[in-house]
Amino acid sequence: MSKQKDMILINRPWIGEEERSELLDVVHENTFTSASMDGGKRVRDFESLLRNYLHVKHVIAVNSGTAALHSALLASGIKQDDEVLLPSFTFVATANSIIAAGAKPVFVDINKEDYTISISDLKSKITKRSKAVIPVHLYGHPSDMEDILDIANKYALDIIEDACQSIGSTYKKKQTGTLGIMGCFSMYASKVVTSGEGGAIATNDDNLAATLKMIRNHGMVEGYDTRIFGLNLRLPEMSAAIAKVQLRKLPEMLYRRRRNAELLNELLAKIITEKKNEILINLPQEIESEKKFNWYLYTVAFGRDRDKIKDVLLNDNIGATVYYNPPVHKTPYYEKLSTESISTRTLANTEWASEHVLSLPVHPLVTEKDLDRIKSSVENALYNV
Repeated sequence: MSKQKDMILINRPWIGEEERSELLDVVHENTFTSASMDGGKRVRDFESLLRNYLHVKHVIAVNSGTAALHSALLASGIKQDDEVLLPSFTFVATANSIIAAGAKPVFVDINKEDYTISISDLKSKITKRSKAVIPVHLYGHPSDMEDILDIANKYALDIIEDACQSIGSTYKKKQTGTLGIMGCFSMYASKVVTSGEGGAIATNDDNLAATLKMIRNHGMVEGYDTRIFGLNLRLPEMSAAIAKVQLRKLPEMLYRRRRNAELLNELLAKIITEKKNEILINLPQEIESEKKFNWYLYTVAFGRDRDKIKDVLLNDNIGATVYYNPPVHKTPYYEKLSTESISTRTLANTEWASEHVLSLPVHPLVTEKDLDRIKSSVENALYNV
């Protein structure tokens, strides 16, 4: 009987002795969190490292990417009945944060090429009530920020970047999350940099930074002097301890992801050439002079039989995963809202993508042997479904 091969997970944190040592130090010091406005020592260390990496004036750590998005919307003054434009092809946290701020999400279609927000559809959905746009750098693919900046300037919209999946990705050599008034990052367990749960907001605005520090700490500055609405959104010291070590490893992690993605691109391109048809209709392609990916997710679009192909890969113990089906506007909660007040017209590319994309493992712990297994499994699936 042949031995079953180990599962190649879609994402796997690269955690080593340095992270474990930092965690033990927190336990020994008995300093698990801090209610001070500036946060605990490790929170400040992490913020400093990320600030230097991004080349921004301020980084404010919070306890999730969702908290980062919610805090950014509150800090920008988004209020009841304001409209915030965003793609539906994203994780639901982006839209939920808008609802939590009391505003109305307006869903915009995406580009088929890289799954980021469509500029033409964005323009068509701006109204007098539009106050902000949240471009999502999905899968680590940077949005068309130059066009978005032009639109935002013309219509007086705040840009809050959802960079939760794109730390290390660049647009025209600038880090994603640094081009709008605020950029939001996630350190969820599957992300390029992880702390288990965690998030951060980057900004160059002094007033926004001060406001964000209050928002993450019940609106307080000193003691129980709540000055604005806030919540407990603080990042614990244990999470910050992991995150700061992860940031030091980021260049190596990005290098490994890129190496794996480029090799997988070569392997899959050979299949397409050999089959002489276009079952694989879209491999991820970056334009390095403009958009450089962090390769958080390596996402392929299949012309047909996506789900059958996924099943073959899973049966081969390859963690192929669909992100995102359904898209946000097709989830039960948002479908109910759409009958009341949220328009979901003209989202053809979004719905197409939800039915055709499949993400494959390229994280730093994937080996060349693993990539050969992935290629063989994809080839087998294409010939047999």
